[in-house]
Formats: sequence, structure tokens, C-alpha cells
Amino acid sequence: MDFNAEIILEDVRVKLSPLSKQATKHLLQYSLNEPETWTYSLQQPNSEVALETYIQTALQAKKEEKAYPFIVTDKRDNSIAGSTRLYDINRYHKTCSLGYTWYGKAYRGTGLNTHCKYLLLKFIFETLHFERVEFRADYNNARSIKAMKNIGATVEGVLRNNCTAPNGRRDSIVLSILSNEWFEEVQPMLLKRLNTEYTHVKSPNWLNLHPFLNTRYVR
Repeated sequence: MDFNAEIILEDVRVKLSPLSKQATKHLLQYSLNEPETWTYSLQQPNSEVALETYIQTALQAKKEEKAYPFIVTDKRDNSIAGSTRLYDINRYHKTCSLGYTWYGKAYRGTGLNTHCKYLLLKFIFETLHFERVEFRADYNNARSIKAMKNIGATVEGVLRNNCTAPNGRRDSIVLSILSNEWFEEVQPMLLKRLNTEYTHVKSPNWLNLHPFLNTRYVR
């Protein structure tokens, strides 16, 4: 994986671009106006200074070749929806984690997350050829856990009292998807879900809207 490359993951609904310092001005509205976004976050970018620190920490991890953070654009109106990243990247063991994912309130429950996760998982398993991707969340974060299960992640267990959180200690639930599960189960399930979404588009040229014709990776 080339951490210096401009990796862009894109379909007709979303565009994932490399996170940069300039992202602060686009994401600040969520930091200031949607505090519930950070209820279960280990890092809480709930002010301009905190957001700048959050982004700088992500970029430092990228510089150290431990993470690759993205900013998420909703292509329906070219608005900035949120952020996500690959982290704990281990090229020797062919594993990584997928997380630090959050979206503005207006984008939750709209199908945007399914598009993002499809593109990221496809990149992880078919471009990087990794064998495992891990997800973690606060054990009390029911919405996040439901979202991970909905994309086909398997619960592995709970790490009790495993890390320091802003309001004390937390239990973390661990989920994962393996390479063989991606090809045999998860990818077909997500493709079916997204194909259903686009076959319901009332347009004689719906194939031009198919979510995977415009996928591209820029290195």
C-alpha cells in the first residue's frame, strides 16, 4: 500500500478522498452543531481546536504508515458527509481495522454508509489483498453495532474494560470480516442490496447510474 498515493474510492453515490488539513472547514459544522455524534467516540472533535487535533492525529498516523483516513462526499449534491479511515494497517499480517466512521445527521440511514463500506471492503480485499478487517465499537453503541452487523461483520467477542474513554473506561465489542467471507457472502449480499437500490431508479438509463461502473482507484 502506497501511503503517499492519492487513493480515491468512488461510485455514483459517494466519493472517498484522502483527508487533509483543509477538511477542517468542511467538517466543523458537525463538530459544533451535532454533539451527539461523539457520544461513544474515544476522540471527540467537538470544537474547532479538537477537530484540528483529530485531523492532525489521523494525518500523523498516515505519515507513520499506520492509517489512511478519508473524507466522504455525498455526490447527490457534492456535500461533505463525514469521515472514515483504515487504521492498524499491518501489511505483513495482511490485516487492518476499519473505523473512525461518522456522518452528519442528514446522511444517517440514507444508504450512504453501505456505499462507503462496499468501496472500502472491495479495496481492502481485492486491491490490497488483505485477509481480515476488524471493527470495534463501544459495547453500548447499539446504532454502530447494528450498522456493522448489517454489512456482514461477525461478532467475535467483547473486550472488557479494555480502554480509556472520555467518561471513564469502556467495554469494546470486536467484529470482523475475513477474505473468504467477503467473496462468498458479504460482497454478493451488498451487491444485491445496492443493485436493488438502483434498479428502483425510475429512469430508462438506469444502467448509467449503476454504482460500480465508475469505481476508480487513483495511486
